[in-house]
Amino acid sequence: MWPYPKIVAHRGGGVLAPENTIAAMRCGLRHGFHAVEFDVMLAKDGVPIVMHDPDFGRTVAGEGCVADFTAQELAARDAGAWFGEEFVGEPVPTFEQVVAFCMNNAIWMDIEIKPVPGFEEQTGWVVAQTTKRLFESVLDRSPAALPILSSFSFDALQAAKLAAPEIPRGFLVSEIPADWHERLLALGAIALMTNHKNLTPLLARAVKDAGFGLFCYTVNEPARATEILSWGVDGFCTDRIDVIGPNFGGAASLIR
Repeated sequence: MWPYPKIVAHRGGGVLAPENTIAAMRCGLRHGFHAVEFDVMLAKDGVPIVMHDPDFGRTVAGEGCVADFTAQELAARDAGAWFGEEFVGEPVPTFEQVVAFCMNNAIWMDIEIKPVPGFEEQTGWVVAQTTKRLFESVLDRSPAALPILSSFSFDALQAAKLAAPEIPRGFLVSEIPADWHERLLALGAIALMTNHKNLTPLLARAVKDAGFGLFCYTVNEPARATEILSWGVDGFCTDRIDVIGPNFGGAASLIR
């Protein structure tokens, strides 16, 4: 149930570049990664953009909320200066810009739907429909040719399921809840995606025995990566793309 790369670059370039920017995607690619995770939310005009925090102040200077600015206004903001002088002027990219870069470079995508609070269903719907449109030419190919839509928001994933049932879905949880199996079935999800710190061998076995993929975030130590892979974990994302490479443990990223 996990026909995808095992090792995924978190937010594009992990700790080596400003997260969720085209510069981050380039960084991951330079380190050999053909698999990335990034976050998508909606701008004021309903255009999906790539950013993790709904509020400014961490990766984008100033005050305000993503939902109060158009995609064009966000593109004029600096999403790179916080990280280093060499990234000054790096814009907030649109979802379509990041997808285009990834498709042009044979990079598989874990697209996390990260709604601004209050926009869960709308975000899930728009991101899923946009993904379906952008991948229309490969919808009838193998599942490995498609990205996966993931989210901590059950409502966002439900909306994504309605908007584009053809696009695979993964349910994100910090801790695996008692009703995880029922939730995955309700979402039509192919995978459970969870914090490796809260995973146990017993839980890992239960998820795998139920026929689902099992993905973890965010694993930055080789010893821990080796341990969870031995439990049957199918894949994980990492910030330390300089320490844990795309072929870690003999796991080759799929280039398509």
